[in-house]
Amino acid sequence: MAIAAMTGRRRRQGAGGPGGPSARGRLRGGILALVIVWGLAWFGVYNLVLNAAERHLDAGTAALLVNLAPMIVAVLAGLLLGEGFPRRLIVGMLVAFAGVAVIAAATSTGTVDPVGVGLGLAAAVLYGGAATLQKRLLQYVDAATMTWIGCLAAAVACLPFLPELIRELAAAPLSSTLAMVYLGVFPTAIAFTTWGYVLARFSAGRTAATTYAVPAVVVLLSWLLLQEVPPVAALFGGALALAGVAVATLPRRRS
Repeated sequence: MAIAAMTGRRRRQGAGGPGGPSARGRLRGGILALVIVWGLAWFGVYNLVLNAAERHLDAGTAALLVNLAPMIVAVLAGLLLGEGFPRRLIVGMLVAFAGVAVIAAATSTGTVDPVGVGLGLAAAVLYGGAATLQKRLLQYVDAATMTWIGCLAAAVACLPFLPELIRELAAAPLSSTLAMVYLGVFPTAIAFTTWGYVLARFSAGRTAATTYAVPAVVVLLSWLLLQEVPPVAALFGGALALAGVAVATLPRRRS
């Protein structure tokens, strides 16, 4: 509802730029259908597949597989969106992925099976395809509207799980319920709205490359907030991932 209110306020103010009023005016027919498909794939199927994968894999291995997605985005954007394959982007992504691999190796518990690997790879493909489609659709709809419609479409698609949700909410401790609300508000609604805002203004490859900073940030926050002292290898991997993100995304200094 907060996203819908913000979108309505922007419409009344007549905001311009990418996804401005002229673009929103075309949000009908085929474009609306594609936005709904994007929401189902991104907020619905992707999250279901990822959670299913993590029931078969440890967190480190799941993170490693899912972090193939930015590379998929870069390839699809180069082939389908005309972004090409800038050398700095490719080198930076490879360095960042190497850092993620080091973190995954340092935090892996060895819980892996073929079903989990297949689901993890499927999640990466869904991520890459959805992000590429979103980049195309942001020419016609603003980030807040797209996030709102996508969340709504996925919520409707997940209604068959409502009875189970009600049963589990009745038994779940308050802390778990609040944690789920937090995940819905911050890493989903706010994060995906800001992601769409950035994606509308930068190339899909560079935007996707920034997500390689996530494992490094997770290691740091776990250390600071949860007192989970990371292995030295994880710290090295985090530094490597951040260096790769810098190479991939920071503009080259002109002489």
